[in-house]
Amino acid sequence: MTGQQTRRDRLIDLSHAIEAGMTTYPGLPVPEIRQHLTREASRGHYAPGVTFRIDVITLCGNTGTYVDSPSHRHADGADLAGLPLDRLVDVPAVRIDATSGRAIHAAAFDGIALDGMAVLVHTGFDRHWRTEAYFHDNPFLARDAVERLVAAGAAIVGIDSLNIDDTADPERPAHSLLLGVGIPVVEHLTNLGDVPLTGARFTALPAPFVDLVTAPVRAVARVPGGG
Repeated sequence: MTGQQTRRDRLIDLSHAIEAGMTTYPGLPVPEIRQHLTREASRGHYAPGVTFRIDVITLCGNTGTYVDSPSHRHADGADLAGLPLDRLVDVPAVRIDATSGRAIHAAAFDGIALDGMAVLVHTGFDRHWRTEAYFHDNPFLARDAVERLVAAGAAIVGIDSLNIDDTADPERPAHSLLLGVGIPVVEHLTNLGDVPLTGARFTALPAPFVDLVTAPVRAVARVPGGG
């Protein structure tokens, strides 16, 4: 030992918990959770005192905090199983402060290195999660901001809002342009205010479903050395 105590990395959970019956986006199916095998029913199959529970979940891919694969928007895009791991795991992250106003423009990224980065857009809108206010007037990325992210070569883009697009805009430029060049999108993040502006590493890893386009993730920011 050198006399200096090693500082452990700090992990920040950026995911909303998923509960049966919760609404993530109005009009989409809510998650259902039921027990396929109860502990009581499992008794007698194993040694005394040994029981198991097996659950079944039914949910929409757009539930809780989730990642959109390119095929969510584009028929010829990669599905969840086809997403490159280097865009999903331990990606260097930058947090963008966008806590004022709705439309987030390219100027929000001025002077910030974006190439190969997980760009986490912090709006503070997650404070409305599980309330009626969350479904109205969400902050979103304007087209010029999306074009900046595409041109800069962002690895993955996340936001703590109902939608990365203005839900009143049927063209959905953020989804169309980002997913069109293979940049995954993570929506409904939370706790972004706890993430440093630079220096964190971001992970948002879904199960590798084939022919599924969107799925919940456990999104986490890792801050090296507990900073």
